[in-house]
Amino acid sequence: MEPSAGGVGAAPDHVAPLISRSGLRVDLRRYARGPVELPAQPEHQLMVHAGAPVRGVCSKAQGYTYTRGDIDIVPAGVADQCLHDDSSTSLVVQMSPALLRRAAEDLGLDPDRAGLEQQHQLRDPQIEHIAWALDAERKNAHPAGALYADSLGLALALHLLRSFHAPVPPRRGFSAQQLKRVTGYIEDHIDRDLSLATLAAVAEVSASHLKNAFRKSTGLPVHEYVVQRRVERAKSLLTSGELPASEVALEAGFSHQSHMARCMRRVLGITPSALTRKDGLRRKPARA
Repeated sequence: MEPSAGGVGAAPDHVAPLISRSGLRVDLRRYARGPVELPAQPEHQLMVHAGAPVRGVCSKAQGYTYTRGDIDIVPAGVADQCLHDDSSTSLVVQMSPALLRRAAEDLGLDPDRAGLEQQHQLRDPQIEHIAWALDAERKNAHPAGALYADSLGLALALHLLRSFHAPVPPRRGFSAQQLKRVTGYIEDHIDRDLSLATLAAVAEVSASHLKNAFRKSTGLPVHEYVVQRRVERAKSLLTSGELPASEVALEAGFSHQSHMARCMRRVLGITPSALTRKDGLRRKPARA
């Protein structure tokens, strides 16, 4: 995660920032009197006031007084600005979207819809506790090691999602182009061991989004759609009579012949042997 400029009037602390492997950066920044502008960043930012009380005016022309422990949450991609009557000091905690996605997955949330609501002058004892613990690690050159910082970062991300998860409109299904790419890939690779990760890469979405969008677009779960397409492929191969049933099963992507038989019975209500007998009777020429 690259360090940000910190905003207009910001100066870094003389102590090196704490940077965790999980996607967390912790830095102390001092802001001069006057305008403080926070440009939009690719990371989520938490600003924890760490100095003496300071008065100011926000972008909505509302006055405030920040005291130690007051928190601002600035989501990724969001800019913020204010005007301070005096110099101020903030502990800045930057969190990568990847860390928030990991926390969302741990909570059973859709990581593609995991976001934070912007907050100003928030009081939250748990955020404070984690922030000061991270600052202590930063000031003392990480005495507890990387694992401790990573654990604190994940705990912070989990708490933020539980308490300040931004509502996101439900996603729609695939675009026509995405659906064509995914279904085309399935048809072209029906004999292979398909995976959610592979199909998600084809659609250029996450696996969780793939499952939701595919069902909305086709009315079927991905697995059920693939089974139905395999059954149709097997039916076509069986009725052509060019391959034995054992080879048809492999060509259609089934693990073995009995697996194909179970799926055909469930989808078509008929077994492969009954299908071939029925097709043979239909093809058999009538006697003179």
